[in-house]
Amino acid sequence: MAEKAILFDTTRCIACRACQVACKQWWELPAESTINRGTYENPPVLSASTWNRLRFRETSVNGKINWLFTRHACMHCSSAVCVWVCPTFARTYEENGSVTIDRERCIGCGRCEEFCPFKAPVLGRHNISPRIAVELGTPRQVAFKCVLCKDRLEDGLTPSCVKTCPPGALQFGDREGLVAKGKARVNAIKAAHPKASLYGETELNGLHVMYVLMEKPAVHGLPENPQVEDYPLYDENTFPDWYVRAVADGKLPAFPPNAKPEWYLQPKLVPVPAPPEPAFPAAVSRIIPSWSQPALWSWLGVGVIGGAVAIGWTIKRRNGMKDHKKT
Repeated sequence: MAEKAILFDTTRCIACRACQVACKQWWELPAESTINRGTYENPPVLSASTWNRLRFRETSVNGKINWLFTRHACMHCSSAVCVWVCPTFARTYEENGSVTIDRERCIGCGRCEEFCPFKAPVLGRHNISPRIAVELGTPRQVAFKCVLCKDRLEDGLTPSCVKTCPPGALQFGDREGLVAKGKARVNAIKAAHPKASLYGETELNGLHVMYVLMEKPAVHGLPENPQVEDYPLYDENTFPDWYVRAVADGKLPAFPPNAKPEWYLQPKLVPVPAPPEPAFPAAVSRIIPSWSQPALWSWLGVGVIGGAVAIGWTIKRRNGMKDHKKT
């Protein structure tokens, strides 16, 4: 399969946010409760239930205020930092160029969220683990982000955000063809936007979400020159127990099928048990009395006697009322 990509043209975006709605509808992502922060931009950040959003920026050109609308989602990098730093090999490259997350392998360490130059992955709650019984970690923290509508692509469809874009600001197709279209569009708008550029052709060895920008990347909220850098090593002693057991039992392979060691920062990592979890506090366990404790039987006796007295008083009261009516 040829490498696929999305081309986003900021000059054509009208900020209708139909792409945001389409993403939520297709993936059945819940709406989020937000507040008015003095901007039309909403929601303010990506989250486990928001994988695609629009940034709103104001610029001043010759005293005239202009809006800049910029898509914020996973860029599906050819050299993805999130893949490079993942200690459980939960991120892989697909044949079409997208980057996907295996949430059963994800341990919620947050390294992808911390080091991604585009701040795309976000941790959230997840409780679906068909292969793994996670007794103490369900639901647990895992990473979420755009997956380039992998299921739609497999059925020959375009991503939901592209399908719904009214002004055609989003295009989808073979990456090579979109690079040519992006360059042609930049040349066409250079007179009106001298700082226009195609973002994503070469960044991180090529992004699979490219932008036609009107201003410099930083003005659109994008890093000027994202790089794969040196990152702190992952502490082997912090693998959670459930992940270690899953690998030991063969429910998760130590290294995912079709993956390549050069994709990862630490290809020889071996899961080791985490420090034991603290025991259930004795003070808490004493709150629940045992049936063999005398104090429990004493309180039960008091309750039974009190109940009997209350019932007897009620019956006596009713009989007295009947006798009063007869007289």
